[in-house]
Amino acid sequence: MAVGGGTYLDRIVAEHRARSLADQRPLQDLLEQALGCSEPRGFADALKTPGLSVIAEIKRRSPSKGDLFADLEPAVLAKQYMSGGAACLSVLTDAPNFGGSSQDLKEARSAVDLPVLRKDFTVQERDVVDARLMGADCVLLIVAALSDTELVTLFELTRSLGMDALVEVHDENELEAALRIGADLIGVNQRDLFTFEVDHERAQRIAGLIPKGIVGVAESGVRDTADARVLYEVGYSAVLVGETLVLSADPSAAVSSLRVDS
Repeated sequence: MAVGGGTYLDRIVAEHRARSLADQRPLQDLLEQALGCSEPRGFADALKTPGLSVIAEIKRRSPSKGDLFADLEPAVLAKQYMSGGAACLSVLTDAPNFGGSSQDLKEARSAVDLPVLRKDFTVQERDVVDARLMGADCVLLIVAALSDTELVTLFELTRSLGMDALVEVHDENELEAALRIGADLIGVNQRDLFTFEVDHERAQRIAGLIPKGIVGVAESGVRDTADARVLYEVGYSAVLVGETLVLSADPSAAVSSLRVDS
């Protein structure tokens, strides 16, 4: 279900689609390489423990706020997150808009034993295979950025390579699309596609529509313990937090403050 024109997501996805058209690497060769990689770590399984888990994000910059922590060291930050009790990591690999890279993901994952999400704008099969080749355990699939056919194709490829797929939605219709393909790990992004503002009621509203047994993740705009507690109480298994942690003077303590024990 593609989004109409005019959102920040449209612009970023258009950039990725343009680059993907220029990518002529043989898909079969990449798949053969990916199948030889070591077994992925269980991303969704790591979020199924009682309480509210934290997916801690390594993020150098954002399109709306510019540089956040441009000179961060992925391995150092990953270790700080793990010491604070993070269940998983999320690493931005988009370079033009977020300053990330595949090297950031490799360094972060090598430093800890936590499962890692490749946080990027997946638009074609090579993106999924590249995620596996760089060591990712989970791929982000944004419903608003993909057609129904693309969503199914990329979801099935992700699972066939042993990875989890975090299927991101922004509203009730997108949630239905995620459920139709059998998604068992669903992220609800609280950031409005048009204004880029955070709507704190969005995740609360959609939480009640996520069936039991599916891991729900609240994304964007989680600022403090109070926000985390509310999201846990409405039914989320995890929060994905970037800016709050990256800007913290003590990332380990910041992660710990967002965890909620059952």
